[in-house]
Amino acid sequence: MRGIVLSDTHLPKRGRWLPPRLVQEIERADVVLHAGDFMTEEVVEDLLVLNRNLVAVVGNNDDEHIRRRFRRKEKIKLGGYTIGLVHGDGGAREQTAKRAYEAFHGERLDVIIFGHSHLPYQNVYQGLILFNPGSPTDKRRSPSYSYGIIEIGGTLELSHVFYGEDAFAER
Repeated sequence: MRGIVLSDTHLPKRGRWLPPRLVQEIERADVVLHAGDFMTEEVVEDLLVLNRNLVAVVGNNDDEHIRRRFRRKEKIKLGGYTIGLVHGDGGAREQTAKRAYEAFHGERLDVIIFGHSHLPYQNVYQGLILFNPGSPTDKRRSPSYSYGIIEIGGTLELSHVFYGEDAFAER
């Protein structure tokens, strides 16, 4: 199983749409995980046109329609692994990974996927993988735009895909 991991798309404020390569990846994925900050319901609907298997949470910049549609955190099973999904907002960006971890305190998980900081991140803390895909459209302090890939077979693997401005012009 192969999935795409997104967060902080901030559309249409931070761009018109996603880079063509990412759109193709979303169309081919078995699942799309989004850790919040779509911004508008139209973005959710556009992603669902690309891939109906969308699992998402609300972010702090999402409109009221998204707030009614998604919860603050989700816990899902994929290929025998338990994954927590949360935006991670609520304080200083330097503490986002810690807040994501604390959101699932005491729960049995294999991975926590979070967003909010727009900074790609992957670390293991107390046996738990913490993963932030970064942002595909609003890199802020990061040198590159990014998204994540989750691959589950006999094992679970997470990786980042990095790209620059030129990726938005590809066809």
